[in-house]
Amino acid sequence: MTKAIAFSEYGGVDVLRPTDVELPAPGPGQVRVAVRTVGVNPLDHKVRSGSMVAAFPVSFPHVGGYELAGAVEAVGPDVTAWAPGDEVFGAVMGGAYAEQALVDADLLARKPAALSWEEAAAIPVAAETAERVLGVLGVRAGETLLVHGAAGGVGTLLLQLARARGITVVGTAGEANHGYLRELGAIPVAYGDGLADRVRAAAPGGVDRALDAAGKGGVLPLSIELTGSADRVVTIVDFAGSAEYGVRFSGGAEGVESYHQRAYAAVLALHEAGTLRLPLHQVLPLAEAAEAHRLSEHGHLRGKIVLTV
Repeated sequence: MTKAIAFSEYGGVDVLRPTDVELPAPGPGQVRVAVRTVGVNPLDHKVRSGSMVAAFPVSFPHVGGYELAGAVEAVGPDVTAWAPGDEVFGAVMGGAYAEQALVDADLLARKPAALSWEEAAAIPVAAETAERVLGVLGVRAGETLLVHGAAGGVGTLLLQLARARGITVVGTAGEANHGYLRELGAIPVAYGDGLADRVRAAAPGGVDRALDAAGKGGVLPLSIELTGSADRVVTIVDFAGSAEYGVRFSGGAEGVESYHQRAYAAVLALHEAGTLRLPLHQVLPLAEAAEAHRLSEHGHLRGKIVLTV
């Protein structure tokens, strides 16, 4: 058994409760990790609320959490890349809100000693999403990418990966985050009425591709207008809008290709170079997972919320 935070029905943050769950021995391709830190993402509260039940059904009780950092405790019979004691971080298909979790060995990376546990847990989901979006959009060096909601966890890493590849990024955010976006190498613009004109002024050569990481404000038709085509726009948050406007929705299931290891390598290269920025919005104990969900649902975060176990 392992101590965890789980929910046994869909609902508000009050459905999150401490519980003991049975954790089997790691099977083929699996690793059991003693969890140190857990990254909190919008997906966590969307799954808990039931708003994603059609696309992401779960069985109860469900332990949330989709990224973690910790130490390997045990490995499956065919796992040779990892051994007990290895310090790792990576993505997990649920189950991270716990003292121990089973993880696909292929979704793990080695944690550098100089990378904190909190920072390590903030990498997997945002890094994979950023790397995947750049791949799905096919954005190249010398092109200009428009990112809506650029100051969040995904935007923070995407801007850094794009800058390292010679891609110009125009990022929408509130005025309070404009200095932050400049530090990450982006051209900031304020969202709201008149956005299209502000983007044109910021990128007089035009916008080649666009990413919606905000999911509000009518940005999909505006993005199609600015890029000239719906196939040059991707959303990671607006499933209904993607269908309405013919824009691609990218939720992490593009064929059989996995972007995880490519993403980890790209982010760790920035860390090795000493240029990686991984701001943490707040660090809370696992017992305060409900408060973490409240903060995540409110939005307007700069960086990630992380839980410590």
